[in-house]
Amino acid sequence: MDPELIDDCVHCGFCLPSCPTYVLWGEEMDSPRGRIHLMKQHVEGTPLTDEMAGHFDACLGCMACVTACPSGVRYDRLIEQTRAEVEREHVREPADRALRELVFQLFPYPRRLRAMRLPLRLGAGLRRRLAPRLERINPSLAAMADLAPEPAGRVRLPRRVAAVGRRRAVVGMLTGCVQGAFFPQVNAATARVLAMEGCEVVIPPAQGCCGALPLHSGRPEQAVRFARRTVAAFERAGVDTVVVNAAGCGSTMKDYAEVFDGIGDGEWAGRARAVRTVDLAEYLAELGPAARRHPLPLKVAYHDACHLAHAQGVRSQPRELLAAVPGLELREIAESSICCGSAGTYNLFRPEAARELGDRKAERVLATGADLLVSANPGCTMQIASAIRRSGAAPIPVAHTAQVLDASLRGLGKIA
Repeated sequence: MDPELIDDCVHCGFCLPSCPTYVLWGEEMDSPRGRIHLMKQHVEGTPLTDEMAGHFDACLGCMACVTACPSGVRYDRLIEQTRAEVEREHVREPADRALRELVFQLFPYPRRLRAMRLPLRLGAGLRRRLAPRLERINPSLAAMADLAPEPAGRVRLPRRVAAVGRRRAVVGMLTGCVQGAFFPQVNAATARVLAMEGCEVVIPPAQGCCGALPLHSGRPEQAVRFARRTVAAFERAGVDTVVVNAAGCGSTMKDYAEVFDGIGDGEWAGRARAVRTVDLAEYLAELGPAARRHPLPLKVAYHDACHLAHAQGVRSQPRELLAAVPGLELREIAESSICCGSAGTYNLFRPEAARELGDRKAERVLATGADLLVSANPGCTMQIASAIRRSGAAPIPVAHTAQVLDASLRGLGKIA
């Protein structure tokens, strides 16, 4: 933990109403300034107790406090450093260690995730009927069963997608782990939209994990291995711009150079800076429209993924892209800056708190009266869809911004 970053906090309290766990529980030690106080205690010699580790584990890492802080405190860096310290020093219960090992040996590996399609074909109904029994065995296993979406059909993306009409740019595209395994239709829509807007899209076949999940969970060594492999994959592909359609992945890749600098690896930091990462909505807004938009008569609620809005500062661009679709009515969600409770692996490691936040988000989504929820992160999509099912309300389909644009550009009249 960096003492200088810790001392930047003046404990003003502006972060409190932005922090999801403080909003839920009203506990000072479950607020950003409270956790920073605990960090300072530990740096000054206080041993890392079970209680301290619990407060750090309870943080979602949503970075809403970074947006709210008038002093520019780098809480995002502090919580990453602290989590690495917790993983080094804190002795977890055997069941917790086993769960974490399962998650980090499964989710960052696309091939292993794709193998999950077979058990998922049990069907959502059966999996959710099993959830109460799993809840008694292990709440995290029950959360996995409840969150998992219906398995999508296999989508095979070519290594290169030609631009439609005049070629305006050449870009790489990240396929991701959870996005590629559970939402391949989002990747297909992303490639089509970029192509229809005049981009030649290069899709390296062996990309692997970008490192977001381990980086945000105190496993920097694993994250650095994945980061090097990702940078090298796009270097080999010959692109200097990579378009990303998953908020958590995009925020991590934008931080690669800082991650490498943090371990004193100047060579890889330079290589990371040479490959620009940009979110899909950010890139399309910057590029400007070329293809014709066809009408989509829909009332759409747009959800701000934390790692897009807070980590990357991308808020207006998705709204502008959606609002430009003829016939589409954009509706805002109350408390849009409060996390839905997904937060990478949070809804697996802290399922009870995640469920509270998910239910709160679902209530506000339903209040919009929208026909469709649009999210730019696969974890948010699964989390909010699960919460809406629990509410007993009529289900609202969830789509990615890319799928809405794809339907409009192709003139489908509905989301494919």
